[in-house]
Amino acid sequence: MPPLSDRTRMIARATRRGEGRRPVNPPIERASTMLSDTVGDMRDESLGPLYGIDGTASQAALRSAIADLEGAGHCWLAPSGLAAVTLPLLALTRPGDEVITTDAVYGPVRRLLTRHLAERGVTTRFHAAGASSETVAAMMSDRTRIILIESPASLTFEMLDVPALARAARARGVITLMDNTWAAGLAFKPLAHGVDVSVQALTKYAGGHSDLMLGALCASDPATARAIAETHEDLGLCVSPDDAWLALRGLRTLPLRYAEQARSGLAVATWLSRQPEVARVLHPALPDDPGHDLWGRDYTGAASLFGVVMQDGDEAGAHAFLNALILFGLGYSWGGFESLATCETPQLAWRQERPAIPGPLLRFHVGLEDPADLIADLETGLAAWRSSRL
Repeated sequence: MPPLSDRTRMIARATRRGEGRRPVNPPIERASTMLSDTVGDMRDESLGPLYGIDGTASQAALRSAIADLEGAGHCWLAPSGLAAVTLPLLALTRPGDEVITTDAVYGPVRRLLTRHLAERGVTTRFHAAGASSETVAAMMSDRTRIILIESPASLTFEMLDVPALARAARARGVITLMDNTWAAGLAFKPLAHGVDVSVQALTKYAGGHSDLMLGALCASDPATARAIAETHEDLGLCVSPDDAWLALRGLRTLPLRYAEQARSGLAVATWLSRQPEVARVLHPALPDDPGHDLWGRDYTGAASLFGVVMQDGDEAGAHAFLNALILFGLGYSWGGFESLATCETPQLAWRQERPAIPGPLLRFHVGLEDPADLIADLETGLAAWRSSRL
């Protein structure tokens, strides 16, 4: 049999034979104390988890499935996507080390870098969001320990040549850590492209229903994996068996939902790009996007999350636009079944180099609704935008 696709593997793992009669999904085992038959058995890890913090059936099944999806030798779960990024940064840096990342890095991660890690002697240097991979590689010094990659970048969706950057970092002994949430482990495989650690917020597409908080990180290199595993253990990180079960359920339909939402998202983004009120749509899958060639070379799909730069106007107009929407919820996060919209202009003030844009920056996530209905909703929003400017 030829290698199975991700779509098939996420289901075939549940139906594999040789394990006797059992439910198709693992049971939810809520436990803190794990009992043994004898005192000698109590510390025998081959018999199963020693304590509830080690995880039970649903956590183990989810870790195995994510490792398979990412092509990794090891996978760990964390209570959120932010925690999943935090863990390798803590595990792999020491005082005097340096992290290099994009000026467009996810806001809470920026806060971690400039507050928590900075107070512990780890410095961060930010490269321009649109910098080439050669420019980023040239920033490496003897102190550089990690290059933290977001591609596409948060909010403004710039692309990096990840394979080239990973090669350059490896040649210098620098670890690469990539937030792979936008690709959901499907559209891009960081480890297969030379990245050392891949992180996902399972809260987003894997969960798919906006009802859990969860993160995962994957690695294959033994030394990197050992450092992460020890820090994971030392910090006492664990996740709910119920949340793990929900994420595992979401994985079964992830490829279908991701592909459908990508199609709808591209349709909505294309329509928005043609509206006179819109200066630019920030979406790597659009042919005129600056990162389109890299996306087309390395990615097999696209998330349904993108940015919209309005033509002129102000924050009051952006609020009028968003407040007029009915089908788009006003809320943070993305990757769920529902469409969402936010105004992200205020977050741009955190950057060292604020992007030169003519108007407010909005962010849209397209869910599983009919894209024609979403476009009609956006027409109402644009009418409100126009009225606010009279």
